[in-house]
Amino acid sequence: MNGALPRLAALCGPTASGKTAAALALASRFPLEVVSADSRQVYRLMDIGTAKPTAAERGCIPHHLIDVAWPDEPFDAARFVDMATASIDGIRSRGRLPLLVGGTGLYIRALTEGLVAAPAADPGVRRHFEALAHQEGVAVLHRRLGEIDPESAARLAVRDRVRIIRALEVFELTGRPLSAWQRDHGFRARRYRLLKIALAPPRDELYRRIDARAAAMFAGGLVEETQALLAAGYDPQLKTLQTIGYREAIECLAGRLAREESLVRLQQATRRYAKRQLTWFRGDAEMIWVDPATDSDRIQALIAEFYDA
Repeated sequence: MNGALPRLAALCGPTASGKTAAALALASRFPLEVVSADSRQVYRLMDIGTAKPTAAERGCIPHHLIDVAWPDEPFDAARFVDMATASIDGIRSRGRLPLLVGGTGLYIRALTEGLVAAPAADPGVRRHFEALAHQEGVAVLHRRLGEIDPESAARLAVRDRVRIIRALEVFELTGRPLSAWQRDHGFRARRYRLLKIALAPPRDELYRRIDARAAAMFAGGLVEETQALLAAGYDPQLKTLQTIGYREAIECLAGRLAREESLVRLQQATRRYAKRQLTWFRGDAEMIWVDPATDSDRIQALIAEFYDA
């Protein structure tokens, strides 16, 4: 049965691991188009803080699922799956090869293995938990989640407001922990024949790259980009603006952090995020791990063999 499934190669890895550079190198040899699997690069006006591929890089290889929503527009895994599926079908219809590239493990898993059949979001319940998060702090909600769903709480960072609220919402609506819904699903509903490659530079090198990228973001206008978003009327409490980079820039603009301290906080938060991404991808036994600095030939060989190029 697996042989009848369409093929899809995925280039995964933590932030700053070199995914864009690796995709560009592959594009010089294969007729690829990139389907971005990054939960923040879908948003327009958020270029610097999300480390989007540059216009020049996107000119070298077509990219899909970048700049498809406004910062205050709801965008979740279900919408990603619908749009990514349409993009992949279009790429294949043109006789080209799809390459899924990104670090949002949930989006990648939802696309390749199906969505959990948990209930849809309930606006009233969500507003209730959003208000609690604002009044009492996300850490309080995280502790509450630990009491009803310790498995989900252990997996989620204390500051991951969106996913903490979603887990609480599922329990409120169904009386069952989100982790139980996920176990029932099993993530076995395969939609593609997959090749999953994960980029993993040595830790010291990854952290050096993270720190350098964060410094380049500040030097390249992250604070100014954030200021423009606020000037355009976007609420600083918007969930997209409370993600890594933008929240530090907002603190800087509000005078609560000096620019130098904002940069340090961004570097620290990004390193923690990279660790969580690595933990997620290491939980996938099918992942093929490579060092982008030394394994470029191996990456090309894996793609060539997989797509029979």
